[in-house]
Amino acid sequence: MPKLKTKKSVKKRFKLTKNGKVKMNKAGRRHLMAVKNGKRLRSLRKQRMVQGKLAKTMAKLMAPGE
Repeated sequence: MPKLKTKKSVKKRFKLTKNGKVKMNKAGRRHLMAVKNGKRLRSLRKQRMVQGKLAKTMAKLMAPGE
């Protein structure tokens, strides 16, 4: 069976933690910041953990050891 290739788009958007959890940045931070209140902007700064089947899929799409 051939080696799995890294999906470059996934590698740019997601990071694996030391324990193998998948983290990502929240959406909605690119433009139109003036209409969003401070509480919302502060919460958008934080990263979030990906849950469930999506996390398993994204971890598989990233090359092992990345």
